[in-house]
Amino acid sequence: MLGGEVIGVAALTQQIKELLESHPEFQFVRVRGEVTNARTYASGHWYFNLREGEATLRCVLFRGTAQWLPYLPNDGDEVIATGSISVYERDGVYQLYVEFLEPLGDGALRLQLEQLKQKLEREGLFDPSRKRALPPLPRCIAVVTSPHGAVWHDIQIVLRRRYPYVHLILAPARVQGDGAVESLIAALEAVQLDGRAEVVIIARGGGSLEDLWCFNDERLARAVFACRIPVVSAVGHQTDWTICDFVADHRAPTPSAAAELVTPHDRLALLSWLAGLDNRLHDLMQQRFERAREQVGHLAQRLNRAAPRHRVDNFRQRLDQSAQRLDRALAQRLVAERQRLQALVRELELLSPYGPLARGYLLAEDAASGQLVRSIDELAIGQRLRLHFNDGRADTVVEALQREGTGGGTHG
Repeated sequence: MLGGEVIGVAALTQQIKELLESHPEFQFVRVRGEVTNARTYASGHWYFNLREGEATLRCVLFRGTAQWLPYLPNDGDEVIATGSISVYERDGVYQLYVEFLEPLGDGALRLQLEQLKQKLEREGLFDPSRKRALPPLPRCIAVVTSPHGAVWHDIQIVLRRRYPYVHLILAPARVQGDGAVESLIAALEAVQLDGRAEVVIIARGGGSLEDLWCFNDERLARAVFACRIPVVSAVGHQTDWTICDFVADHRAPTPSAAAELVTPHDRLALLSWLAGLDNRLHDLMQQRFERAREQVGHLAQRLNRAAPRHRVDNFRQRLDQSAQRLDRALAQRLVAERQRLQALVRELELLSPYGPLARGYLLAEDAASGQLVRSIDELAIGQRLRLHFNDGRADTVVEALQREGTGGGTHG
């Protein structure tokens, strides 16, 4: 083309396109950048930009290629796009025609996580039909977590408030970094060897995807799947999901919620359980009394056969007196045990946060975290609350705050 020759836009664009497509170095390029403006149309084609600083490269990912890729673009992801450079003649812009797309950093971890999730799901590790119910009144609960974090403390507080009679076992483990997976698996095995726990909570506080990565390990997933007692997973915050959550029998959004999940929800059921213990104690004492009476009868028969009549009479009288004392002692013991059980029931009713509700009081908890609100200092305008009444609950929003004795309020 001569320098002074006039050429049309279409012809110039075509020549630029042919120039780019004729150079091999532009037909296989790998470009790194941040995905922006990712979108797909009904046709199944994807369009997005790769950005680095002020520079932007338009990219096209056709449906025929996209359907075979394990990863598709998301805004904000840093990726490496492989493909060829050419010109889109209608707009007169060059763009990258993507043949393969791979995420970097957090995106790579998410891709790895999704692939493992699909693998384990195909093997049936997430099957709802194999998930076990929690014991309604567990006598012993094990917790696999770090002994140094707030998680262990929070779980103890919840259980002490809701279910103070349970026996709690800590199975210490590392929950982040090198060796965490092995430590968690060893703690689970220790709980099973101990044999006392009826349910186990595996818990950790919130963190980044990298912080929680040990709970996405395939080895831990299979250990949870093989655990002989029900497992409750409480890893991270409510929005965090790990492979451990999918494999466990139950998933709780937070460690505190896990402690609530494994405790009785119905106070009447707990009282019924205590009454059952009272009946069982009575039956056991009655059985012991009957066995003692039978033993006395056998001894009397032996004495009748082996001793003179007057000695037998003396022994019989002494045995009758002993039986009377045993009857009195048994009656006194039964009364004392019944009084002790009644005292425990009254103590439980006093400890229950729902007892005052029947008298017209109510409980307020933060709707997001589930934590009880005990002071106006814990409230903020616009905060969502859940109010618990004796016969139900209601959600509300804080519109004004007023301290007692201030004579005024804060309005929003």
